[in-house]
Parts: sequence; C-alpha cells; structure tokens
Amino acid sequence: MDKDLHTLGFSPALFEAAQAEGLIPGRVAAQSHGICRVLTPDGETDARSSGRLMYASALLPVVGDFVLLDDGNVIHRVMERRSAFIRRSKGEQQVVAANIDTVFVCMGLDRDFNLRRLERYLAIAWDSGALPVVVLTKADLYEDVAAKRAEAQDAAPGVEIVVSPDELEKLKSFITGCTVAFIGSSGIGKSTLINRLAGEQLLATGETRSDGKGRHTTTARNLLPLLGGAVIDTPGMRELGIERADFSRGFADIDALADHCRFADCAHESEPGCAVRVAVERGELSPERLASWRKLRKEAAYAAMNWRQIEAAKIEAMLGPGGMKEMRRIVKEKDMSKRR
Repeated sequence: MDKDLHTLGFSPALFEAAQAEGLIPGRVAAQSHGICRVLTPDGETDARSSGRLMYASALLPVVGDFVLLDDGNVIHRVMERRSAFIRRSKGEQQVVAANIDTVFVCMGLDRDFNLRRLERYLAIAWDSGALPVVVLTKADLYEDVAAKRAEAQDAAPGVEIVVSPDELEKLKSFITGCTVAFIGSSGIGKSTLINRLAGEQLLATGETRSDGKGRHTTTARNLLPLLGGAVIDTPGMRELGIERADFSRGFADIDALADHCRFADCAHESEPGCAVRVAVERGELSPERLASWRKLRKEAAYAAMNWRQIEAAKIEAMLGPGGMKEMRRIVKEKDMSKRR
C-alpha cells in the first residue's frame, strides 16, 4: 500500500472491501452542498452519493469518512465509522467529522478562556470516541501561562494539556500516523496553529479584532495531509448539544467522589451522605465545577425531550413530583371560577 495513503488512514481492509465490490477506495477530504472531494489512490476527485445511498441510509458521507465509489465518481458505500464528532442543536444532530483518533480542544489564553466551555467541549470530545487533548493557544500573548494551565488541568482531569506555540513538538507527536480534529471557538487560532505545525501557510488566517478576539476564517471542514498523518480543521461551533455526552470521563473527579455517596443515584443536591457536597465544603472540589456538572446534566436531559416534555420537566422541577398535574388542577379551578 502507498505510504501516503497509509498516513491518510487507508487500511488493507478498506482495499479488500473495495476489491470485493469492484469499487474504488477513498476518503472524504471536504464536503459542500452534496459534493464530496475524495482522496483516492489515483488522486483527488469530486463525487456525489448514489441515489440509493441518499434514500436508504442516514449514513451520508462527511469529512473523514472512508467510502467506496465507482469510476463515474458516485459514492455507493460509507464504511463503518470508528469515531464521530457530532453537533446537536434543536433536536437535530449533524456529524461534523468521522474517523478521528485525537481531538485537539483549542482554547485561547485571552478572553476566550472559559473553564465551563472547556468542560462542555471535553464531554463531547469523549463522546466522539476519540482521545481529547487540550491545547491552550496564544501563550505568546499571555504572561501567567502556568496558572492557566493549572486551571485547565483541574477542569480536565487525566487529559493532556499542551501550550502553543511553546510546545509544538509535543503536538506533532499526536499527529504522526493519526487523524486529528481541531475544535474550538471561532477565531482562537486553530488555522494559525495548523500553519505553524506545517511550517507553511496552508490555511488562511484573520486579523485580530479590537476586542482581542480573532476573526473567524475557517468556513468549511477540510482534511489535510500533515506530518505523516491527517488533520481536520472545523469551523467554530456556537451550539454544542450534549444529549449523549460522556460525563463519566469529562467529570471523572466528580464520578470518583460519587462512588462514596450513600445513595447510588445521588444527584448531589440535598441527599444525606453525599460525598460530592462534602468535597465542596472541604475545598477539594470547586462549587463552580459542581454547578457546571449539574447544568450540563440538565441540558443533556432536555436535549432528549420534545417541547412538551421539557415544559413538564421544568414545572416538576419548580413544584416537585406531580407538579404538572397540580398545575393543571390550578388552571382548571381558575377557569371554572371565571365561568361563575
């Protein structure tokens, strides 16, 4: 197998599947308006999904997917994904990128630095099936980098923290032989970081605005060969749903403390024998981190509901169990009093 194809993730199993079906193996490098730019053993080509694939399957190709296509540039099959990064919004979901080995969760050491947002990104990164690595960008514009690194480590227990541009060599070690996705808010330097890693201007970058934030420049997901591996640059994501987020790994510290709670289903609110609240009282866990855990758990629960279920859940949270029934009784009594 060609060495360049190997660095892009092409495997012997992919070639075997293509040969068995008389098709051509490929990997989606970009996707827009139903057209995919596909990397194949013969070079790049533009391809469309077959009508059968579009009609019969929800597994439509996205950046990072391995596919099988014919010599007419029609994609007939999307291979099973080993990982997928998913954005959820308003009850819908969109696969952003697939077959990722490592997710670089990027956060700028400026006004973008937000531990609660970092926890949100990490929960979704763990859920994708890839390994998250926190990358703190713009370290050359900030003085007390060590303090920020320590804060990030507290919010991301067990996750590698890398500072850019100071530790570029460490970042490179995660890319060789792997596929890496860069995620983070718009304008925090993802494209600049990729250019620094490549040693050349692969992606366009924007000027810094007067409020200290970078300008958004990436408008589409792209897979690029880099350093013996592949990188996927993604646009900044403003809405990140967490319906299936992996809280056990994103909040491993709280999960470990919860093992010592008196009740297995402890919500860490007012239950007796709550080890998590004891840790907060002792200063071993920050109140802000527990509040973030509660907020994201609630958001995850709401993400799986329709609007009627959400309203019922909110009323029950305000009035307690049976709150919806009690609310209906009150409304009914008011309605009857008006009729009198």
